[in-house]
Amino acid sequence: MNHNKIDLGGRTFKDVFGFAFMHWRRQRHRIAAIICVALLTALADIMTPWFSGHLVDALAGAGLGKSHALHAVLAPFASLIALALAGALLRYFTYFSITGLTLRMMSDIAGDAFHRVQRLSTDWHANSFAGSTVRKITRGMWALDLLNDTLLIGLLPSFIMLVGATALLGARWPVMGVVVGAGALLYIAVTIALTLGFVAPAARLGNAWDTRMGGALADAVTCNAVVKAFGAETREEQRLSRVIGKWRHRTRRAWLRGTFNGSLQNVMLAAMQAAMLGVAIALWWNGRAGVGDIAFALTMFLVLQGYLRDVGMLVRQLQRSVNDMEELVQLTHQPLGIEDRPGAVQLAVERGEIRFEHVTFRYDAHAAPLYSDFSVRIAPGERVGLIGHSGSGKTTFIKLIQRLYDVAEGKITIDGQDIAGVRQASLRAQIAIVQQEPLLFHRSLAENIAYARPGASRAEIERAAHLANAHDFIVTLPHGYDTLVGERGVKLSGGERQRVAIARAFLADAPILIFDEATSSLDSESEASIQQAMERLMVGRTTLVVAHRLSTVRSLDRLLVLDRGRVVEEGSHDALIRIDNGLYRRLFERQALELTKGLVDHQAGPSLGPRRASTCAAEA
Repeated sequence: MNHNKIDLGGRTFKDVFGFAFMHWRRQRHRIAAIICVALLTALADIMTPWFSGHLVDALAGAGLGKSHALHAVLAPFASLIALALAGALLRYFTYFSITGLTLRMMSDIAGDAFHRVQRLSTDWHANSFAGSTVRKITRGMWALDLLNDTLLIGLLPSFIMLVGATALLGARWPVMGVVVGAGALLYIAVTIALTLGFVAPAARLGNAWDTRMGGALADAVTCNAVVKAFGAETREEQRLSRVIGKWRHRTRRAWLRGTFNGSLQNVMLAAMQAAMLGVAIALWWNGRAGVGDIAFALTMFLVLQGYLRDVGMLVRQLQRSVNDMEELVQLTHQPLGIEDRPGAVQLAVERGEIRFEHVTFRYDAHAAPLYSDFSVRIAPGERVGLIGHSGSGKTTFIKLIQRLYDVAEGKITIDGQDIAGVRQASLRAQIAIVQQEPLLFHRSLAENIAYARPGASRAEIERAAHLANAHDFIVTLPHGYDTLVGERGVKLSGGERQRVAIARAFLADAPILIFDEATSSLDSESEASIQQAMERLMVGRTTLVVAHRLSTVRSLDRLLVLDRGRVVEEGSHDALIRIDNGLYRRLFERQALELTKGLVDHQAGPSLGPRRASTCAAEA
């Protein structure tokens, strides 16, 4: 754990309050109105004990004559009724105003957080649970609701009430003002110290395990097909049970500490009550306070006790809301990784030429660069294959063109424009990519195909599906193009998902096209259909094909054979296959041998029994 984050009275509170105040500034007029109303509400509560004392004095003087007593009683009675009605109206206005304030803030926070999460780096997304991220955002939103209520409806009026009551009592009896003021300060100081130093660290750990529990749930639910495939339901339940056990233990400790804190607050309130009553009786004994004064003091204590009890609860709520918001605030402070430079312009692609010019690039965790002084040119409309072992730099090559990472030295240009100086959205809008495992939204097939161009007509969507060899299987589905595909497209086969992704690329009509291992996980029949669609899609576009199956790249214009970030061989398939002991030739021959062996095994396998197979293996 990062020990810098344990200082809950310092940096965390500062960050969370700064985050809340930033959103408050967007609604200054509402905040000002709420503060004014809170001030008036507290003043109404402060004056209530004062008029209560006058009412008791009037009733005590009833022996002077009923008509005189009735006249004396009416004024404080009417004042108390007016204060009660005014307090009710003011509180209604406060709740009405804070409802609009909080809903607007929660909406802004959800939108801002989603905006930022979508723009965080691919590394961040690869290292984060989607379920945990969603939990951080939703928990933080609702914590903001609690924070607003605590600060604006709870603590602000309480602070005004405590100051006003201390001043009013002190003006009447200085010693009573000292007792109330000192007692309130001691109560608040102990409450804050215990909450921040004793309860909050435990609550932080409880929240951390709450986030992990959400992530574990989402992980298991998302991968339910794998769980079922291995009959691992019980194993996953046991795994989640361990996480829940940790969460329960951490949360129980936080709750018990909160209970202890609340009990200590009750003891301090009882001590304060005894002190105020003792001072009031002493003042009465010495003739410095009448019956009405005692009623005034007692009523003021009852009002104060309610506010002080609320302060204890409100400080605990404040601590809990800050704990619940801190992960959301940390998320908003998370560096984007790749950001548009100031003054970034729109990328304009006319020809589709791609150049790597003396590029040096390394991943953060690696000391040695993957690419060092790397240069290559891809001509407009050229179809280029990227070949090499795992780790040779093929996928990185593609990610650098998309500017998912920035280079350390050199530059990458498209039609002479440095991609680091253009807007990322405009760059990626010029690139259509079909990935090895295409991701589909849990939306209709029409929406998934039209994702590259949301305004496309149904006729354009169907034409793209025809070109991608996807139309025939789509029309056989129960709702055709309106069929929902399930989360991540799980209702479709791998080949069907690939064809939908190719249809999406057709509709994007981008000048640069990337196939990233698009056929590596498909059967031969699906591969043939998809290769046919790929050939159609490549026409007139600068195309990059990352391929594991070398049959995919045989017809391309040029192949770049990469090894540890260097182009070690370059040329057409026919040229590279003639290089003695060349890397491409070795890869091609190995795949051909594996294919031949697979066919032989497939044909021989069914005719050999276990004993005969063992004999053959022994003879070999």
